[in-house]
Amino acid sequence: MLNRVVLVGRLTKDPELRYTPNGAAVATFTLAVNRTFTNQSGEREADFINCVTWRRQAENVANFLKKGSLAGVDGRLQTRNYENQQGQRVFVTEVQAESVQFLEPKNGGGSGSGGYNEGNSGGGQYFGGGQNDNPFGGNQNNQRRNQGNSFNDDPFANDGKPIDISDDDLPF
Repeated sequence: MLNRVVLVGRLTKDPELRYTPNGAAVATFTLAVNRTFTNQSGEREADFINCVTWRRQAENVANFLKKGSLAGVDGRLQTRNYENQQGQRVFVTEVQAESVQFLEPKNGGGSGSGGYNEGNSGGGQYFGGGQNDNPFGGNQNNQRRNQGNSFNDDPFANDGKPIDISDDDLPF
């Protein structure tokens, strides 16, 4: 079975940080995610999706995100239920965020200033929840290993001489 959710949206309010009786941090926030289509009057509607994240990532979300911040969430959908004070059963569906990516510079926020294409304020932050905290996947050692390669090591590099190949050697 597959249960995977990937979202990009803006926070509707500042994240709420709480701690469980055991001391684990838990942050809740709501993302406004635009729909890909417009309604009959030509306006884009948005879905408001509740998200939950835990431990160190929850503290990072609470410290660095605020209302209007652009964030990417990767996680899973989870449903829980409880009985409210009136004795009614309430069902809640929310995204358990396994990783949250901050898609704007810290000073960018939702104020409309400091986006990626404006100024030299830097890129977003990544606080993953997995074993490999490299947001681009792969191994950082590969990058260091490949830095020593030069252009001259390429056997297919054009050294200015014509390539001697006949039409019979081509597969097409």
